[in-house]
Amino acid sequence: MHVIMEHVIFSAIILCFMSCYAFGGTPCALKDFGGDNFACVCNSTYCDTLDPISSPSMGSYKLYSSSIKGQRLDQTEGKLSTQPSSKVILKLNANVTYQEIIGFGGAFTDAAGINILNLTSQSQDNLLKSYFSTQGIEYTLGRIPMASCDFSTREYSYDDVPGDLNLTKFSLANEDLKFKIPIIQAAQKLSKRNITLFGSPWSAPAWMKTNDKMTGRGTLIGRPGGPYYKSWAAYFVKFLQEYKKHGVDIWGVTGQNEPSDGNVFDFKFQAMGWSPETQRDFIAMDLGPAITQAGLGQVKIMIMDDTRLFLPLWAEEVFKNTAAAKFVSGVAVHWYQDFIVPTNALASTHEKFPDKFLLATEACLGSMPWDGQHVQLGSWYRGELYAHDIIEDLSNWVTGWTDWNIALNMEGGPNWVQNFVDSPMIVNAEKDEFYKQPMFYTMGHFSKFLVPGSKRINIEGSVADKQVFMVAFKRPDSLLVFIILNRSESSGSVSLTSTGQDFVNLYYPPRSLQTVLMSL
Repeated sequence: MHVIMEHVIFSAIILCFMSCYAFGGTPCALKDFGGDNFACVCNSTYCDTLDPISSPSMGSYKLYSSSIKGQRLDQTEGKLSTQPSSKVILKLNANVTYQEIIGFGGAFTDAAGINILNLTSQSQDNLLKSYFSTQGIEYTLGRIPMASCDFSTREYSYDDVPGDLNLTKFSLANEDLKFKIPIIQAAQKLSKRNITLFGSPWSAPAWMKTNDKMTGRGTLIGRPGGPYYKSWAAYFVKFLQEYKKHGVDIWGVTGQNEPSDGNVFDFKFQAMGWSPETQRDFIAMDLGPAITQAGLGQVKIMIMDDTRLFLPLWAEEVFKNTAAAKFVSGVAVHWYQDFIVPTNALASTHEKFPDKFLLATEACLGSMPWDGQHVQLGSWYRGELYAHDIIEDLSNWVTGWTDWNIALNMEGGPNWVQNFVDSPMIVNAEKDEFYKQPMFYTMGHFSKFLVPGSKRINIEGSVADKQVFMVAFKRPDSLLVFIILNRSESSGSVSLTSTGQDFVNLYYPPRSLQTVLMSL
């Protein structure tokens, strides 16, 4: 039976060591896509929801559970105990704090906007509420491609007039006005939290580049300090100013999306090559001064925006120049080679430059040859991969995590070079419905609870199973958040405490992800 439950209430059995009761929101309409692959179906009339976050009642804690068996942020409340029931006791020590959270979110690409607008207005509303409202997972971070990227339907820049170094013909594209800005504005209206937005360029206009193309191997013409670099810096400023005219304030920019792409391979999609040295000098001589002189000094500049393979070398090269370092606030990191690059690349970068934040700025699945299908509806394994990477990043000083496209179609696009991938939201426009993937709920286990300003705290104690991963935070309202991922086929238990007197006796099922909300 492929359809277990569609547009009806799904109720999962919660396993606990203590008495608990379920409550909250509209349940997921769970659809079986074969094996252990389940997604939640939403349309114009039905979509699962969550309750707004509130403090646990006296003597209680709140538990949010997702699992390979079909739980999707299922909410329960349990009673604190005066005795631990597990041999594994974990103390959440809020007196030892680490990095502060900036946010969690995804990218407002052309493709995402196209797919969202292909739904009826009520289905659009349900999708955006799922991401941004208190009834959803409350994203607080959004990435905006500056002009086109592969998840556009064509190549375009904001000034395609050759030789226009003064950018007199600069203007936002129809895609910004139709697919990006309106979706951002709708999200902002739905959200009670501030959505922190940052822009990333894939390429300068073709006429500014050595290969006269927006794609493939190529760099800006000349050297930092020269006319093309000055013009490119002014392009950033105009992007910030034009978005502001539409009521969209941009918090930050990255110097370049994946600067290694334009150096090594002749990629089919938009790319532009940089070395750490050229990015350093561009920021010191061109971008930093241009943004400051335009009165936009509050805008955060982030370097790299590429895999952690380049850390800490990239940061060392940029920050050894004091002029560049003074303009840079953080280091942007992609996840694509995390499986071969140890997390100490992140930790060592933080240790060398503790005043610069680390922010994960792009992640997706389905693009690699070993991924199989681009879109795998209901894949719990992909949700696990997200959760594992997020916990590893957060445990190594990363301040937030940004998914790629917030919505794609059944093929994993549109994408003008057919570089299709998966997404937490998959839109089936023909049926006017969309599917919330396990990746969506994984993101929610972090985004809904780790509000900006939350600080990672120390966990005293450990779990012997190497397939169990965990992290803990203290929110600005002093609530504690504990997140545990179990990737093994075995269940387990822990007893959590912050005082040594009250305990959360927590059972975690096989292949599960849980978030605990408890008072200090």
